[in-house]
Amino acid sequence: MISSDWCRLMAAYNSEMNRRIYAAAAEIPDEARKRDAGAFFGSLHGTLSHLLWADRLWMSRLAGWERPSVGIPGSASLIADFAELRAARVEADRGIEAWADSLTAEWLAGELVWLSRATQREHRAKRWILVGHLFNHQTHHRGQAHCLLTQHGVTPADTDLPFVLDLTALGLA
Repeated sequence: MISSDWCRLMAAYNSEMNRRIYAAAAEIPDEARKRDAGAFFGSLHGTLSHLLWADRLWMSRLAGWERPSVGIPGSASLIADFAELRAARVEADRGIEAWADSLTAEWLAGELVWLSRATQREHRAKRWILVGHLFNHQTHHRGQAHCLLTQHGVTPADTDLPFVLDLTALGLA
């Protein structure tokens, strides 16, 4: 099972990687960010939008956040304006970090039951597995965004977890 410290680490890493990805994405003209590049969610903008959508969806289940107003087919176009998308990302990352700071081993060991609109059925899983999925999903799509950035000739900042976070400040060193 994962620990609350691991969750805090992943939340901090998620925030930092999003800052780096969005900084790199800001170097690309809006039209190019939104051009379909053959990624699963089309464009770089669509990928970043889907990632915010998914974080909000999982946090609605895990922490009672407001559920996104669109389903997965609309996730790539959740927020059309890049500046607004970036601001929403920052807000979500702050919320995920605050939530991660509150997690306990007991909460992680519990179960979550939810109704998926995508599958139209009820699901049940240990919370720690779902939290692991939340962070893994973020990494998966940020990897796609990283690839799309490099295709535009932009090199994002380093991504190596042990070297991009101040582990001492997080109380994890």
